[in-house]
Amino acid sequence: MPLDEDFIEDVEFQNLDEDNDANSEDELFEHYRFIVDKGQGQMRLDKYLSDKISKISRNKVQNAIRDGAVLVDGVAAKPNFTIKPNQVITVFFPNMPHEGGALPEKMPLDIIYEDDDLIVLNKPAGLVCHPGVGNPKGTLINGLVYYFQERIPNFNELGAEERPGLVHRIDKDTSGLLVVAKTSYALTNLAKQFFDHTTGRTYWALVWGEPDKNEGTIIVNVGRDRHDPTIIKAFPEGEDGKHAVTHYKTIDPMYYVSLIECKLETGRTHQIRIHMKHLGHPLFMDKRYGGDRILKGTIFTKYRQFAEKAMETCPRQALHAKTLSFDHPTTGKRMEFNSDLPPDFSECYKMWKAYVADRKALM
Repeated sequence: MPLDEDFIEDVEFQNLDEDNDANSEDELFEHYRFIVDKGQGQMRLDKYLSDKISKISRNKVQNAIRDGAVLVDGVAAKPNFTIKPNQVITVFFPNMPHEGGALPEKMPLDIIYEDDDLIVLNKPAGLVCHPGVGNPKGTLINGLVYYFQERIPNFNELGAEERPGLVHRIDKDTSGLLVVAKTSYALTNLAKQFFDHTTGRTYWALVWGEPDKNEGTIIVNVGRDRHDPTIIKAFPEGEDGKHAVTHYKTIDPMYYVSLIECKLETGRTHQIRIHMKHLGHPLFMDKRYGGDRILKGTIFTKYRQFAEKAMETCPRQALHAKTLSFDHPTTGKRMEFNSDLPPDFSECYKMWKAYVADRKALM
């Protein structure tokens, strides 16, 4: 398309469905790119963008400019900026739902760090992040609303765009670290870091069997199944889905199962779960992707009894968001956090480790 034509490209937005445990950072933003028409007259940037982007208020555009989320020719725009022909304008809006309308619910929150800009917390397995169809209450957002009502003056009078919000999320049955932004600037800044893949995240997972290589990189597209959108699948030929990269290394190979570390380079929905299944090593007790049955070892009576006991000990996918790092939105300092394995995962891992040690002692 010629550069002198006014157009929008790269619009990335998809509604999230908590029933599908979506946790993809690529679904948590709206990204626009415009090239100003060569015949465009002088106009304020905020007016230009509010006219171009439907359902976006001028106030939201102004906030985005203030927060550094609008670039003109690659440079953050200033308030009252006047556009010129042929300039390239890129806009980044965090699209994580705020908790407007969610009812407050008192619940324990495992907060490991908090300041004026953000909170880092440990989410337990089984806790849904956002209210949605089938989950109107009992979610992390409901708990955060209660927490902020108790601590932020006039919290209930804040507009939806001013309220704190989750920057990202993890699956309902995955445990681990999450960051919550307490200001609109922090939300925009942190969300853009996730979008630009400058954050650092590692997950620990218990998988069936032992990967052939102790470490490696999985580069396989992942996306929703054409016939069943509730299922995410691998597209190894790259004909569909979205580019996804997972770096893994084996921490403790135990023949029947292995403890591995996965480092995300991209943040697609169910990425680790799909990539490990594609590698031939589904996550232990991942019901959706076939990990809830014995996939390694001869199923004699005593082994089967042990494996079933391990499944009862950790009855959800053994996946934990263990580390999280990002640049602080205000100070620019690199923040790094680490969390211990939760009791169900830790106990299950110890059971497998002891079982394997006993088997080796008998050889």
